[in-house]
Amino acid sequence: MDLTERTITQLIKIHGTNDPMRVAAQKRIEVLFEDLGKNIWGYYACFNRIPSIHINFRLDEFRARFAIAHELGHHFLHPGINTPFLRKNTLFSIDKIEREANRFAIKLIIGNSQPEYGETKKSFLLRCCIPEELHVFY
Repeated sequence: MDLTERTITQLIKIHGTNDPMRVAAQKRIEVLFEDLGKNIWGYYACFNRIPSIHINFRLDEFRARFAIAHELGHHFLHPGINTPFLRKNTLFSIDKIEREANRFAIKLIIGNSQPEYGETKKSFLLRCCIPEELHVFY
């Protein structure tokens, strides 16, 4: 089990949920919905040791949930790193920390769900409501 999976397992155990909004609330990370334009999904900020996640209110429900989970990934996996905005055109960035945050988001959203016997990766992820374009991060 790698760092991402260990972190998520601990989060779910401690908080009793894999819901990114509930995890953020329980960790006292404020989630703010605001107009971030057409390309920015969200970003994580920590000022005076007070963490916050800013999410574009234009996103549909899944994308907002994914963006919150992605930014939580930065909070837990990359403390102290000033991460770039999550933009449509950088969602599939080759940058290591962005890939890690994307993987964290997918794993958190899936939570404790497991593939059924003989189930393909694609079928499993679709059953978990993960859009096909994000399967690469699983």
